[in-house]
Amino acid sequence: MAAVAEGVERCCCCAFSPGPAQCLAAAAADGRIRVWNTQSGSLRHEYVPSSHLSATCSCLSWAPPRRLRQEGPQKKKRRSEDEKGLEELDLLAIGTAVGNILLYSIVKGELRSKLGGGHDSKVNCVRWHPENECLYSCSDDKHIVEWSIPTGKVKCKWKAEKGSISCLCLSPDGKMLLSAGRGIKLWDLETKEVYRKFTGHATTVSSLAFATIRPPSDSQPFDGITGLYFLSGAVHDRILNVWQVRSDGKDKNAVLSFTVTEEPIYVDLTSSGDREDPVKLAVVCRDGQLHLFEHVLNGYCKKPLLPTCTVQIATSGKGTDTKPVPILAAAFCTDRQSILIAYNSVFHPIIERVTLNTTESHICLVRDTQMTVAITTETAVTKVKTPIITSGVKVLVPGIPGHNTSIKHKMAESRKDEAKRRKDPENEQSIEERLCAMDIDVMKVRNKSGLPQTDSFAVLLVQGLESSDASILNKVLQTKKDSLIKATIARLPVPAVVPLLQEISKRLQGHPYSAALMVKWLKAVFTLHASYLSTLPDLVPQLGVLYQLMESRVKTLQKLSRLHGKLFLLVTQVAASEKAQDISSVNQTAKLVYEEESSEEENSEDDLMADQESDENWEDDEEERMDDPKMRIDKEISEDSGEDMHTGNESEEE
Repeated sequence: MAAVAEGVERCCCCAFSPGPAQCLAAAAADGRIRVWNTQSGSLRHEYVPSSHLSATCSCLSWAPPRRLRQEGPQKKKRRSEDEKGLEELDLLAIGTAVGNILLYSIVKGELRSKLGGGHDSKVNCVRWHPENECLYSCSDDKHIVEWSIPTGKVKCKWKAEKGSISCLCLSPDGKMLLSAGRGIKLWDLETKEVYRKFTGHATTVSSLAFATIRPPSDSQPFDGITGLYFLSGAVHDRILNVWQVRSDGKDKNAVLSFTVTEEPIYVDLTSSGDREDPVKLAVVCRDGQLHLFEHVLNGYCKKPLLPTCTVQIATSGKGTDTKPVPILAAAFCTDRQSILIAYNSVFHPIIERVTLNTTESHICLVRDTQMTVAITTETAVTKVKTPIITSGVKVLVPGIPGHNTSIKHKMAESRKDEAKRRKDPENEQSIEERLCAMDIDVMKVRNKSGLPQTDSFAVLLVQGLESSDASILNKVLQTKKDSLIKATIARLPVPAVVPLLQEISKRLQGHPYSAALMVKWLKAVFTLHASYLSTLPDLVPQLGVLYQLMESRVKTLQKLSRLHGKLFLLVTQVAASEKAQDISSVNQTAKLVYEEESSEEENSEDDLMADQESDENWEDDEEERMDDPKMRIDKEISEDSGEDMHTGNESEEE
């Protein structure tokens, strides 16, 4: 029996112990690790890491139980031990969000060792080697690390993907290793080289498990891997694929697929040594349902297989008081006829062994969870490790960022103040004053802008879809911001995607203004949830109205484009003619008229003007010369000489 516990994009991790499934390990969102007894349903261990808030648990994996067959000095060392102790579970590997791996011993009830220095980011998956004391881990840092448990150091480290690695799985003989991000690779652990490549999934692979131990036929000698089948599931994918390792290398595509209702969060399968016996598969989905499959793996199967039985758990009540109870994990028992189911809450899981009749396609188990939640802790073996909190330590709790938990010394001070108030009734606050103080505290926490955030939009949208409240849907769907629409659709749970598309298809048939808004929501849904919608086999019947609307719009698109072109030409011509009319109607009467005269008159006037200007200039020059004393003397001399010349002329005439 092989159990797969996923730690990819989940708020909690669960893992049944290998073999007879004596224990169930569960990690809550606060980082606390609890180990439950599957037979009595009681709590055996509770481990609180010192950094359980900053380095929360990301994945869990049980080590193989101790066996009698041991080699080397360890066999001689353990001969004196009890046989029961050799078969007892011991180590639990805990991957953290900061890249470290914790090894917790449930026998001693304490932390055995801490493996660090191998990864730089969150550990996504941890797997134990079935025989050697080795541990394999993968992370978002694109590397796979092989750890040596006795030394606690890195034995080998190699880069396996261009992106993050989400899941690992070892072959039954321990010589091959499967790794997956989106594609799947098969590694040879001796050479650390890729042996085969498989197509994988469109989203991140969250589960890997080998479905068979030996090939279905003995036509060729078995080399430990050729002919084996393995199973894979992915995040936001409703299909689990089955792959076969072939000798010809033509094994890139899946040979078989199983269809479930929601993303798988826990997978367990069992197969017998007989090749004719079917493989039994148990898949727990995110919607809280358990699906059971039975199939003989023998070659290619084209049609996806539906579950032979679906199990749900609900509370006892009348009418609408009945509520579904989520199933956390499930594992087959050693008899392969009964199954262990863990349901309710990760803080108080209820573990029940159920023998199912697979002839019924749907089984609903009615349970009273409130009566069975009573926890009886085994104090004899329980060892809770809680860090000591001093007065100078600031403790953080998950929830609102920056929220501080109350520290012990502050609680003691508050108790002292309360005792003082009781002794002094005059200083005791009234109920009105207390309520006013509570209102002030609430106003401090409220959003300053007053606008609803993306989380509240997603919650309102889900509530509106479930209750069919038009006012809530109008408030959310009338949003115009693209960023807010994308963030809301990203936070929308997967079960609400199809009801949202149906609501959008109804609104697309309404007013054109609302249809324009609905196109933004439709685009965001198709962009962010395309992988989920592609896995729906009955998508066309569910969204028939939307398909018809899209087909009708596409058919009329060409005609509308031609009509738009013709109308554009007509409108352009009309606008041009109106513009021409406006230009022709402009008043062209001259505001100023200038008449030119003949050329002769112009010449005469120019001569007269020139003579006048020359005379004026001459007179001015004469006046300036008379004012000058030198010119006066020269003038007098010229006059005297003129007179002499005049008298001389007269004498000559005489």
